[in-house]
Amino acid sequence: MYLCGMLQDTIRTKAADYAPAFIEVRRHLHAHPELSYQEFETSAYVQARLTEWGIPFQVMATTGVVGIIEGRNPASRIVALRADMDALPIEEQNDVPYKSTRPGVMHACGHDVHTTCLLGAARILSETKEQWEGTVKLVFQPGEERNPGGASLLIKEGVLQNPAPARIYGLHVNPQLEAGLVSFRGGKVMASADELYITVRSKGGHAAAPHLTTDTILAASAIIVALQQVISRNNNPLSPSVLSICSFQGGHTTNVIPSEVKLMGTFRAMDEVGRFAAHHHIRRIVEGTAAAYGAEADLHIDIGYPTVYNNEALSAQARTLAESYLGAGRVGETEIRMGAEDFGFYSQEIPGCFYRLGTANKEKGITAGVHTPIFNIDESAIETGIGLMALFGAEG
Repeated sequence: MYLCGMLQDTIRTKAADYAPAFIEVRRHLHAHPELSYQEFETSAYVQARLTEWGIPFQVMATTGVVGIIEGRNPASRIVALRADMDALPIEEQNDVPYKSTRPGVMHACGHDVHTTCLLGAARILSETKEQWEGTVKLVFQPGEERNPGGASLLIKEGVLQNPAPARIYGLHVNPQLEAGLVSFRGGKVMASADELYITVRSKGGHAAAPHLTTDTILAASAIIVALQQVISRNNNPLSPSVLSICSFQGGHTTNVIPSEVKLMGTFRAMDEVGRFAAHHHIRRIVEGTAAAYGAEADLHIDIGYPTVYNNEALSAQARTLAESYLGAGRVGETEIRMGAEDFGFYSQEIPGCFYRLGTANKEKGITAGVHTPIFNIDESAIETGIGLMALFGAEG
C-alpha cells in the first residue's frame, strides 16, 4: 500500500504539472478535427508525441495508433487504455480561440479530450515505468462515430492480441457532471445501436384519385405508428429499448402520391438477446403493415454497436482506485444511457470499464450537451482525466 500511495502521489503531481501543456494539446486537436476514418493528421500528431517520448507503436486500421509501454515484469499484467479520435459533421458555433478551423467538422463529442487524456497518461506512464509492473497498451482508435465502428476494425486486425490485454479501460466526457468528478457503473451501461432503412413502394398516382393507386405516405405513416408495438408490446419491460424513426422522405408536390417513401431510424436495446428478437418483430410489422395497405416494403437493418457491458468486479476496483486518488466525494455512479458506444465491442471480448469524466462548469455556463454545435468543456477536467487514466494503466 505504501508503494501504491507513492505512485499515486507521483501521478497526481505529474498530472498537475503537465495539465497546462495538455490543455494546449486538447486545443490543437479541437481546432483540427477530422471525420471518422479520415483522422490522418490526428494520427500523425499522436505518432509524433509517442515518438518524442520514446514509446514504440504500430499503425492499425489505417489511422489507428497502438502504443506499448513496458514496466517491470512486462508479462505479469497487460492492460489496455483506449481513446477515440474522430470528430462529427457539425459546424461549431463556439467563439473560442481554438474553434474548429474545418468548416462543418467539430469535436462535438469530446474525442479531442479523450485523445488528450490518453496522451497525457502515456507520458506519465512512460516516465514512471520503473514504479509499476506489467505492460500498458495504448489504443488510439479511429471511427467511433460511424459504423462499423473503429473498435471492430482494430479487433479484427488483432489489437487484443500480441500482447493480449486482460482488461481495457475507456473514458467519455460527461457535460452534465461537474469538472473534477468522475462516475462508474458495473453491468449494462449503454445500449446497442442498429440503423433501420425502410423503403415503401407502389405505383403512385394522382392525389385526386387515391383509389386508383396505393397511398405510400399513408402506408409509411402506419408503419411508423405500428413499429411502436415493438417497444410497448414485444419488449421486456425490465430491459429498456428505444425505436425512433428520424427521417421521412417522400413526395415533391401537393397533388402526386409518390411511388416511393423512404424512412430511416434507429433501434436501441440494453439486452443482446432481446435486441435480435426485436429485429424479427420489426421486419414482421414493416412488411405486414405495408401489405395491409397494398404496398410493398423493403427493410434493411444495419447491425451496429453491441451493448456496453462493464465488468462488475473491474468497475468496482476502478471505482475504489478513483476514490483513493480523487477522494470518495468526487466519485459517483454513472446513469444507464440509451446512447451507444463502440467500446462495447471490446467489452464483449475482455473485461472492460467505461467510465465518465465530468467536464461541466455551471458557473461558467459550460453545460451544452455532446453532439451540439456549442459543446465545450471546463479544461480543468484535463488534469483529472490524464491522472486517472495513468493510474488505471499503472494499477488497474
